[in-house]
Amino acid sequence: MRVSPQDVSVVALLADPDAPTKIAQRMAQTLPTRLADKSGQRRRFEVEVVSEPFTSGTEDPPTLMRRIMDRGRAENWDIVVALTDLPLHSHGRKLVVDLSHEHGLALLSLPSLGGLRLQTRARRAVEEAVLGLAGPRATGPQGPPRGQPRLGPFVSRLAPIHAAPVGEEETADLRYVVSGPRGYLRVLVGMVRANQPWRLVPGLSKALAAALATGAVATVNSTIWSLADSLSAPRLVIAMVGSVALMIGWLIVDAQLWHRSAEVSREARQRARLYNASTVVTVGIGVLVCYGGLIVVNMVWALFILNDRVFASITRTPLHPAEYWTLSWFVASVATVGGALGSGLESDEAIRAAAYSKREQERRHMVQDDDGD
Repeated sequence: MRVSPQDVSVVALLADPDAPTKIAQRMAQTLPTRLADKSGQRRRFEVEVVSEPFTSGTEDPPTLMRRIMDRGRAENWDIVVALTDLPLHSHGRKLVVDLSHEHGLALLSLPSLGGLRLQTRARRAVEEAVLGLAGPRATGPQGPPRGQPRLGPFVSRLAPIHAAPVGEEETADLRYVVSGPRGYLRVLVGMVRANQPWRLVPGLSKALAAALATGAVATVNSTIWSLADSLSAPRLVIAMVGSVALMIGWLIVDAQLWHRSAEVSREARQRARLYNASTVVTVGIGVLVCYGGLIVVNMVWALFILNDRVFASITRTPLHPAEYWTLSWFVASVATVGGALGSGLESDEAIRAAAYSKREQERRHMVQDDDGD
Protein backbone atom coordinates (compact mmCIF):
# COMPACT_ATOMS: atom_id res chain seq x y z
CA MET A 1 0.00 0.00 0.00
CA ARG A 2 1.20 3.51 -0.73
CA VAL A 3 2.25 6.17 1.76
CA SER A 4 0.28 9.31 1.10
CA PRO A 5 2.21 12.55 0.69
CA GLN A 6 1.94 15.41 3.13
CA ASP A 7 1.08 13.07 6.02
CA VAL A 8 -2.37 12.27 4.62
CA SER A 9 -3.68 8.76 5.28
CA VAL A 10 -6.54 7.38 3.21
CA VAL A 11 -8.79 5.25 5.40
CA ALA A 12 -11.39 3.03 3.73
CA LEU A 13 -14.39 1.78 5.71
CA LEU A 14 -15.34 -1.37 3.83
CA ALA A 15 -18.84 -2.18 5.09
CA ASP A 16 -21.34 -4.92 4.45
CA PRO A 17 -24.68 -3.60 3.16
CA ASP A 18 -27.49 -2.51 5.48
CA ALA A 19 -26.58 -1.80 9.13
CA PRO A 20 -22.75 -1.82 8.78
CA THR A 21 -22.95 0.66 5.90
CA LYS A 22 -25.23 2.98 7.87
CA ILE A 23 -22.90 2.86 10.86
CA ALA A 24 -19.87 3.55 8.66
CA GLN A 25 -21.56 6.48 6.91
CA ARG A 26 -22.53 8.09 10.22
CA MET A 27 -19.08 7.77 11.76
CA ALA A 28 -17.38 8.97 8.56
CA GLN A 29 -18.87 12.44 9.09
CA THR A 30 -16.71 13.11 12.15
CA LEU A 31 -14.01 10.45 11.90
CA PRO A 32 -11.37 12.49 9.97
CA THR A 33 -11.45 15.31 12.55
CA ARG A 34 -11.41 12.96 15.54
CA LEU A 35 -8.52 10.94 14.11
CA ALA A 36 -6.50 14.08 13.35
CA ASP A 37 -7.07 15.42 16.87
CA LYS A 38 -6.14 12.13 18.55
CA SER A 39 -3.09 11.37 16.41
CA GLY A 40 -1.29 14.49 17.66
CA GLN A 41 1.19 14.33 14.78
CA ARG A 42 -0.22 16.96 12.43
CA ARG A 43 -1.54 14.11 10.40
CA ARG A 44 -4.63 14.31 8.23
CA PHE A 45 -7.02 11.49 7.39
CA GLU A 46 -9.32 11.06 4.43
CA VAL A 47 -12.15 8.60 5.05
CA GLU A 48 -13.99 6.74 2.30
CA VAL A 49 -17.02 4.50 2.81
CA VAL A 50 -17.34 1.54 0.46
CA SER A 51 -20.49 -0.58 0.74
CA GLU A 52 -20.17 -4.09 -0.65
CA PRO A 53 -20.89 -7.64 0.60
CA PHE A 54 -17.28 -8.62 1.15
CA THR A 55 -18.31 -11.51 3.46
CA SER A 56 -20.45 -13.28 0.85
CA GLY A 57 -19.94 -17.02 0.93
CA THR A 58 -17.53 -17.22 3.87
CA GLU A 59 -17.31 -16.54 7.60
CA ASP A 60 -13.68 -17.56 7.96
CA PRO A 61 -11.62 -14.64 9.40
CA PRO A 62 -8.34 -15.55 7.63
CA THR A 63 -10.16 -15.73 4.28
CA LEU A 64 -11.86 -12.41 4.94
CA MET A 65 -8.58 -10.76 5.90
CA ARG A 66 -7.03 -11.92 2.62
CA ARG A 67 -10.01 -10.50 0.73
CA ILE A 68 -9.63 -7.19 2.52
CA MET A 69 -5.90 -7.11 1.80
CA ASP A 70 -6.48 -7.75 -1.93
CA ARG A 71 -9.19 -5.08 -1.99
CA GLY A 72 -6.92 -2.55 -0.29
CA ARG A 73 -4.07 -3.21 -2.67
CA ALA A 74 -6.33 -2.83 -5.69
CA GLU A 75 -7.55 0.58 -4.50
CA ASN A 76 -4.20 1.71 -3.04
CA TRP A 77 -5.71 2.58 0.34
CA ASP A 78 -3.43 3.21 3.31
CA ILE A 79 -5.71 1.62 5.93
CA VAL A 80 -8.77 -0.59 5.47
CA VAL A 81 -11.28 -1.21 8.26
CA ALA A 82 -13.93 -3.78 7.33
CA LEU A 83 -17.26 -3.81 9.19
CA THR A 84 -19.62 -6.78 9.15
CA ASP A 85 -22.75 -7.72 11.07
CA LEU A 86 -21.88 -11.43 10.91
CA PRO A 87 -20.79 -13.10 14.16
CA LEU A 88 -17.31 -14.43 13.40
CA HIS A 89 -15.51 -17.20 15.25
CA SER A 90 -11.87 -18.06 15.80
CA HIS A 91 -10.86 -21.31 17.49
CA GLY A 92 -14.13 -21.54 19.36
CA ARG A 93 -14.16 -17.89 20.47
CA LYS A 94 -16.26 -15.00 19.21
CA LEU A 95 -14.10 -12.63 17.19
CA VAL A 96 -14.25 -8.90 17.87
CA VAL A 97 -11.48 -7.55 15.67
CA ASP A 98 -8.52 -8.82 13.66
CA LEU A 99 -5.64 -6.41 13.04
CA SER A 100 -2.75 -6.58 10.60
CA HIS A 101 -0.19 -3.84 11.29
CA GLU A 102 2.00 -5.01 8.44
CA HIS A 103 -0.74 -4.45 5.86
CA GLY A 104 -2.84 -1.79 7.62
CA LEU A 105 -5.99 -3.93 7.88
CA ALA A 106 -8.73 -4.38 10.48
CA LEU A 107 -11.78 -6.67 10.47
CA LEU A 108 -14.50 -5.71 12.99
CA SER A 109 -17.47 -7.94 13.85
CA LEU A 110 -20.21 -5.60 15.07
CA PRO A 111 -22.35 -8.15 17.01
CA SER A 112 -19.42 -8.67 19.41
CA LEU A 113 -19.82 -5.05 20.52
CA GLY A 114 -23.28 -5.79 21.92
CA GLY A 115 -26.61 -4.14 21.23
CA LEU A 116 -26.40 -0.97 23.35
CA ARG A 117 -24.68 2.23 22.19
CA LEU A 118 -23.51 0.34 19.11
CA GLN A 119 -22.70 3.46 17.10
CA THR A 120 -20.48 4.85 19.87
CA ARG A 121 -18.76 1.54 20.53
CA ALA A 122 -18.15 0.96 16.82
CA ARG A 123 -16.70 4.46 16.42
CA ARG A 124 -14.34 3.97 19.36
CA ALA A 125 -13.21 0.60 18.04
CA VAL A 126 -12.58 2.02 14.56
CA GLU A 127 -10.72 5.03 15.94
CA GLU A 128 -8.39 2.93 18.07
CA ALA A 129 -7.85 0.44 15.25
CA VAL A 130 -6.96 3.19 12.76
CA LEU A 131 -4.66 5.01 15.19
CA GLY A 132 -2.89 1.75 15.99
CA LEU A 133 -2.51 0.86 12.32
CA ALA A 134 -1.38 4.38 11.41
CA GLY A 135 1.63 4.08 13.71
CA PRO A 136 4.95 2.46 12.80
CA ARG A 137 4.35 -0.65 10.76
CA ALA A 138 5.92 -3.98 11.56
CA THR A 139 8.59 -4.97 9.06
CA GLY A 140 7.54 -8.60 8.86
CA PRO A 141 5.08 -11.21 10.00
CA GLN A 142 6.46 -11.28 13.54
CA GLY A 143 3.48 -9.35 14.91
CA PRO A 144 2.50 -5.83 15.95
CA PRO A 145 5.23 -3.21 16.34
CA ARG A 146 7.00 -2.78 19.60
CA GLY A 147 5.15 -0.51 21.97
CA GLN A 148 1.78 -1.45 20.48
CA PRO A 149 -0.44 -2.11 23.55
CA ARG A 150 -1.91 -5.58 23.55
CA LEU A 151 -4.65 -4.54 25.96
CA GLY A 152 -5.56 -0.90 25.53
CA PRO A 153 -8.55 1.39 26.04
CA PHE A 154 -10.51 -0.54 23.42
CA VAL A 155 -10.48 -3.61 25.63
CA SER A 156 -11.09 -1.89 28.96
CA ARG A 157 -14.17 -0.11 27.64
CA LEU A 158 -15.67 -3.24 26.14
CA ALA A 159 -14.75 -5.91 28.69
CA PRO A 160 -14.79 -8.95 28.61
CA ILE A 161 -12.83 -8.48 25.37
CA HIS A 162 -9.27 -9.80 25.51
CA ALA A 163 -6.38 -10.64 23.21
CA ALA A 164 -6.10 -14.09 21.62
CA PRO A 165 -3.31 -15.92 19.78
CA VAL A 166 -3.07 -15.70 16.00
CA GLY A 167 -1.82 -18.46 13.70
CA GLU A 168 1.57 -18.01 12.07
CA GLU A 169 0.13 -18.36 8.57
CA GLU A 170 -2.62 -15.78 9.08
CA THR A 171 -2.64 -12.24 7.75
CA ALA A 172 -3.63 -10.82 11.14
CA ASP A 173 -0.99 -10.21 13.82
CA LEU A 174 -3.28 -9.12 16.66
CA ARG A 175 -6.72 -10.43 17.57
CA TYR A 176 -9.36 -9.55 20.16
CA VAL A 177 -12.12 -11.98 21.11
CA VAL A 178 -14.91 -12.40 23.64
CA SER A 179 -15.47 -15.62 25.54
CA GLY A 180 -17.53 -17.05 28.35
CA PRO A 181 -21.22 -16.51 29.14
CA ARG A 182 -20.92 -12.71 29.12
CA GLY A 183 -19.27 -12.79 25.72
CA TYR A 184 -21.95 -15.13 24.36
CA LEU A 185 -24.68 -12.86 25.70
CA ARG A 186 -22.98 -9.77 24.20
CA VAL A 187 -22.83 -11.36 20.75
CA LEU A 188 -26.41 -12.64 21.00
CA VAL A 189 -27.73 -9.18 21.91
CA GLY A 190 -25.76 -7.70 19.03
CA MET A 191 -27.24 -10.22 16.60
CA VAL A 192 -30.78 -9.53 17.80
CA ARG A 193 -30.23 -5.82 17.32
CA ALA A 194 -28.96 -6.46 13.78
CA ASN A 195 -32.08 -8.51 13.08
CA GLN A 196 -34.26 -5.50 14.03
CA PRO A 197 -37.20 -7.32 15.72
CA TRP A 198 -39.54 -4.38 15.11
CA ARG A 199 -39.56 -5.34 11.42
CA LEU A 200 -41.54 -8.45 12.32
CA VAL A 201 -44.70 -6.46 13.10
CA PRO A 202 -45.37 -5.06 9.59
CA GLY A 203 -44.17 -8.36 8.16
CA LEU A 204 -47.07 -10.10 9.92
CA SER A 205 -49.88 -7.89 8.71
CA LYS A 206 -52.14 -10.79 7.71
CA ALA A 207 -51.46 -12.65 10.95
CA LEU A 208 -52.29 -9.51 12.92
CA ALA A 209 -55.49 -9.10 10.94
CA ALA A 210 -56.46 -12.68 11.81
CA ALA A 211 -55.61 -12.08 15.48
CA LEU A 212 -57.61 -8.86 15.63
CA ALA A 213 -60.60 -10.55 14.04
CA THR A 214 -60.35 -13.44 16.48
CA GLY A 215 -60.07 -11.02 19.40
CA ALA A 216 -63.06 -8.97 18.26
CA VAL A 217 -65.27 -12.06 18.09
CA ALA A 218 -63.95 -13.52 21.35
CA THR A 219 -64.58 -10.28 23.26
CA VAL A 220 -68.34 -10.50 22.68
CA ASN A 221 -68.51 -14.25 23.36
CA SER A 222 -70.21 -15.02 26.68
CA THR A 223 -68.31 -18.32 27.03
CA ILE A 224 -65.04 -16.39 26.86
CA TRP A 225 -66.39 -14.07 29.57
CA SER A 226 -67.04 -17.00 31.89
CA LEU A 227 -63.68 -18.60 31.17
CA ALA A 228 -61.77 -15.36 31.75
CA ASP A 229 -63.64 -14.72 34.99
CA SER A 230 -62.87 -18.23 36.29
CA LEU A 231 -59.16 -18.25 35.46
CA SER A 232 -56.61 -17.42 38.14
CA ALA A 233 -53.54 -15.28 37.46
CA PRO A 234 -51.19 -18.31 37.13
CA ARG A 235 -53.47 -19.87 34.54
CA LEU A 236 -53.64 -16.61 32.61
CA VAL A 237 -49.84 -16.53 32.60
CA ILE A 238 -49.74 -20.13 31.37
CA ALA A 239 -52.21 -19.27 28.61
CA MET A 240 -50.08 -16.27 27.59
CA VAL A 241 -46.80 -18.24 27.57
CA GLY A 242 -48.41 -21.11 25.68
CA SER A 243 -49.94 -18.92 22.99
CA VAL A 244 -46.77 -16.86 22.50
CA ALA A 245 -44.63 -20.02 22.34
CA LEU A 246 -47.05 -21.52 19.80
CA MET A 247 -46.83 -18.39 17.66
CA ILE A 248 -43.02 -18.34 17.82
CA GLY A 249 -42.70 -22.02 17.00
CA TRP A 250 -45.17 -21.82 14.15
CA LEU A 251 -43.40 -18.86 12.57
CA ILE A 252 -39.99 -20.52 12.78
CA VAL A 253 -41.19 -23.86 11.43
CA ASP A 254 -43.51 -22.49 8.74
CA ALA A 255 -40.91 -20.03 7.39
CA GLN A 256 -38.05 -22.54 7.82
CA LEU A 257 -36.02 -20.15 9.94
CA TRP A 258 -34.25 -22.87 11.95
CA HIS A 259 -30.58 -22.95 10.96
CA ARG A 260 -29.04 -26.37 10.30
CA SER A 261 -25.37 -26.54 9.50
CA ALA A 262 -24.02 -29.23 7.20
CA GLU A 263 -20.62 -28.90 8.89
CA VAL A 264 -19.70 -30.86 12.00
CA SER A 265 -16.96 -28.60 13.35
CA ARG A 266 -17.16 -26.95 16.75
CA GLU A 267 -17.35 -23.47 15.23
CA ALA A 268 -20.18 -24.55 12.88
CA ARG A 269 -22.16 -25.83 15.86
CA GLN A 270 -21.52 -22.58 17.73
CA ARG A 271 -22.71 -20.55 14.76
CA ALA A 272 -25.85 -22.69 14.48
CA ARG A 273 -26.63 -22.22 18.17
CA LEU A 274 -26.12 -18.47 17.93
CA TYR A 275 -28.23 -18.13 14.79
CA ASN A 276 -31.08 -20.17 16.27
CA ALA A 277 -30.95 -18.38 19.62
CA SER A 278 -31.00 -14.99 17.89
CA THR A 279 -33.93 -16.13 15.73
CA VAL A 280 -35.95 -17.28 18.74
CA VAL A 281 -35.25 -14.05 20.65
CA THR A 282 -35.94 -11.87 17.59
CA VAL A 283 -39.21 -13.57 16.75
CA GLY A 284 -40.12 -13.66 20.45
CA ILE A 285 -39.69 -9.90 20.79
CA GLY A 286 -41.79 -9.30 17.69
CA VAL A 287 -44.54 -11.61 18.91
CA LEU A 288 -44.55 -10.03 22.39
CA VAL A 289 -44.93 -6.59 20.80
CA CYS A 290 -47.91 -7.91 18.84
CA TYR A 291 -49.30 -9.50 22.00
CA GLY A 292 -49.09 -6.21 23.88
CA GLY A 293 -50.81 -4.44 21.00
CA LEU A 294 -53.61 -7.02 21.07
CA ILE A 295 -54.19 -6.40 24.78
CA VAL A 296 -54.53 -2.68 24.16
CA VAL A 297 -56.87 -3.12 21.18
CA ASN A 298 -58.97 -5.67 23.04
CA MET A 299 -59.24 -3.36 26.04
CA VAL A 300 -60.47 -0.48 23.89
CA TRP A 301 -62.92 -2.75 22.09
CA ALA A 302 -64.24 -4.16 25.40
CA LEU A 303 -64.71 -0.68 26.87
CA PHE A 304 -66.71 0.28 23.81
CA ILE A 305 -68.85 -2.81 23.32
CA LEU A 306 -69.47 -4.53 26.66
CA ASN A 307 -72.57 -3.92 28.78
CA ASP A 308 -72.09 -4.29 32.51
CA ARG A 309 -75.60 -5.66 33.12
CA VAL A 310 -75.28 -8.39 30.51
CA PHE A 311 -71.78 -9.28 31.69
CA ALA A 312 -72.88 -9.48 35.35
CA SER A 313 -75.93 -11.59 34.50
CA ILE A 314 -73.71 -14.23 32.87
CA THR A 315 -70.60 -14.19 35.04
CA ARG A 316 -72.20 -13.16 38.35
CA THR A 317 -69.40 -10.60 38.62
CA PRO A 318 -69.71 -6.82 38.22
CA LEU A 319 -67.81 -5.36 35.29
CA HIS A 320 -64.99 -3.52 37.03
CA PRO A 321 -61.54 -2.48 35.67
CA ALA A 322 -60.07 -5.80 36.87
CA GLU A 323 -62.59 -7.69 34.74
CA TYR A 324 -61.78 -5.58 31.69
CA TRP A 325 -58.08 -6.32 32.18
CA THR A 326 -58.57 -10.06 32.75
CA LEU A 327 -60.83 -10.40 29.72
CA SER A 328 -58.47 -8.44 27.47
CA TRP A 329 -55.51 -10.48 28.67
CA PHE A 330 -57.22 -13.82 28.03
CA VAL A 331 -58.62 -12.72 24.68
CA ALA A 332 -55.11 -11.68 23.60
CA SER A 333 -53.95 -15.26 24.22
CA VAL A 334 -56.87 -16.66 22.24
CA ALA A 335 -56.28 -14.17 19.45
CA THR A 336 -52.56 -15.00 19.31
CA VAL A 337 -53.42 -18.62 18.55
CA GLY A 338 -55.70 -17.38 15.78
CA GLY A 339 -52.88 -15.17 14.54
CA ALA A 340 -50.54 -18.15 14.39
CA LEU A 341 -52.93 -19.79 11.96
CA GLY A 342 -53.15 -16.55 10.00
CA SER A 343 -49.36 -16.33 9.77
CA GLY A 344 -49.49 -19.26 7.37
CA LEU A 345 -50.86 -16.80 4.83
CA GLU A 346 -47.66 -14.75 4.92
CA SER A 347 -44.90 -15.30 2.39
CA ASP A 348 -41.62 -16.74 3.64
CA GLU A 349 -39.85 -13.62 2.38
CA ALA A 350 -41.94 -11.38 4.64
CA ILE A 351 -41.10 -13.44 7.74
CA ARG A 352 -37.42 -13.75 6.88
CA ALA A 353 -37.15 -10.03 6.18
CA ALA A 354 -38.42 -9.37 9.68
CA ALA A 355 -36.44 -12.07 11.47
CA TYR A 356 -33.11 -11.90 9.66
CA SER A 357 -30.69 -9.17 8.75
CA LYS A 358 -30.03 -8.68 5.05
CA ARG A 359 -26.73 -10.51 5.35
CA GLU A 360 -28.57 -13.54 6.68
CA GLN A 361 -31.02 -13.38 3.80
CA GLU A 362 -28.23 -13.16 1.24
CA ARG A 363 -26.46 -16.15 2.73
CA ARG A 364 -29.67 -18.20 2.74
CA HIS A 365 -30.40 -17.30 -0.88
CA MET A 366 -26.86 -18.30 -1.83
CA VAL A 367 -27.31 -21.68 -0.12
CA GLN A 368 -30.66 -22.19 -1.86
CA ASP A 369 -29.12 -21.31 -5.24
CA ASP A 370 -26.26 -23.74 -4.65
CA ASP A 371 -28.71 -26.48 -3.68
CA GLY A 372 -30.74 -25.79 -6.80
CA ASP A 373 -27.63 -26.07 -8.99
